[in-house]
Amino acid sequence: MTAKECRDGLGTDKKFFIKSRFAVCSGASFTQEWVQNNRPVGASTFGFLAIGTIAKGSRTMNVHFRYVGMEATGETGVATFMVTPDVTIPQKWPATAATQTGGSLPAAQSFAALKAQAEPGFQHNVTVSRGQGDKPDDTVFAVYQPSLKMRVGGGWKMSGALSGKPFFLAPRWDAAQYVSRNGGAAAFSYVVAMPFSTKAGAPERLAAQHIKDAYASPVSTKPVNSSKNIPGLSADRPLTRLYAKPRRDANRSEAVKVCKKYWGANYAQGGKECDEFPFSTTYEGAAQALTTYDPQHKAPKNNFSARPIPKADNGAGGRLMADFYRVNRILDGANDGFTIKVS
Repeated sequence: MTAKECRDGLGTDKKFFIKSRFAVCSGASFTQEWVQNNRPVGASTFGFLAIGTIAKGSRTMNVHFRYVGMEATGETGVATFMVTPDVTIPQKWPATAATQTGGSLPAAQSFAALKAQAEPGFQHNVTVSRGQGDKPDDTVFAVYQPSLKMRVGGGWKMSGALSGKPFFLAPRWDAAQYVSRNGGAAAFSYVVAMPFSTKAGAPERLAAQHIKDAYASPVSTKPVNSSKNIPGLSADRPLTRLYAKPRRDANRSEAVKVCKKYWGANYAQGGKECDEFPFSTTYEGAAQALTTYDPQHKAPKNNFSARPIPKADNGAGGRLMADFYRVNRILDGANDGFTIKVS
């Protein structure tokens, strides 16, 4: 991700911009008013960008910090205006996991010196070796916190913030073998959307239409449930990936029962398959309310949809889902999640 992509993505009011689960950025802007004899005589401003990237299959998170938009007008003391960056990792889960940091973390530099540089900034990186995370996927989560401190000398006075802590999306490391059979990799922790399309020509079109109906008109879908409310539309109520085969098979079995009940035992005639949503590969699938998986009977019953659709559409939807899981390193369980976006 370039600095321009980051600035364009942030616009004027966003705290962070997400290009993918492996390329994100955040930023902060700082404005100073310079004062002499109790009256303003000049102004200065600059932006501070943190651009995070992770190479494919890498366990190293790289962060390129850039100072941008450095401008000064009127009389200022920018030659004595010192800017000091810092990076901390205030929390890790588990706390015993060790992080290795690299790159450069420069000492204080003046505004004037930074402005004179062609591309003022620096790089920093963090790596976590495998074997230190929580089971079963060897996961490590961390808070990565960049910050700036500023001070002015030479008898100058100014107004404006003298420190700042730009928000930065948390990195995560894992070694889930069902995602990739190697030493694992890093990703940024945020809820990403799985895209489906109902447009003509989209190979998953009827699978996407099923999802769209399940959200837009849940009471019209089967099984009958007047209070059906399927998760997956928002980050605060995502879907979660299920890897264990027995429960995936149970989800599938419960969905097929619905297809047989409402469309008959021969529902597959004409080259159809029973499509279910939420997917059988999610904890929110059709079997979630079975006593085996919900002994306290807290899960909503019949909170899913099943219908016969052409085998080709169902297969295309399944391939889209599998690729999405792999490309975005979606992990099993509640520590990860995703939403659905139907176009």
